[in-house]
Amino acid sequence: MSSQGYPRQLRLLTAGDYRRVFETAEFKVHGKGLMALASPNALGHPRLGLIFSKKNVRRAVDRNRLKRLVRDSIRLQQQRLPAVDIVVLARRGVHELDNATVHRQLHGMWRRLEREMQKSIGNE
Repeated sequence: MSSQGYPRQLRLLTAGDYRRVFETAEFKVHGKGLMALASPNALGHPRLGLIFSKKNVRRAVDRNRLKRLVRDSIRLQQQRLPAVDIVVLARRGVHELDNATVHRQLHGMWRRLEREMQKSIGNE
């Protein structure tokens, strides 16, 4: 039985981790109000970083709700995702979406990321 937790090893922890993803992002997937940048890693599992700025999501309660939804989504999809470092960024208006819509957006984004990674591996 696989673990469905969200341990420290699944998170981007340092500024250097985030910087590496921004500088070497090979994959970019969009959802309504969300964008994910991804860069392959050598760890054998995905890691997640979140950037939800006050400028784009004004209220703290909205930022926390969205971060919780993204973390839950990655926790449930971690076995399907390739070994990449992912940074999820919020765009304006994302706080207006309900939880079910955000979950559907994220599920679609992870599927597109998985497809793009497979395509990239097939081209090498």
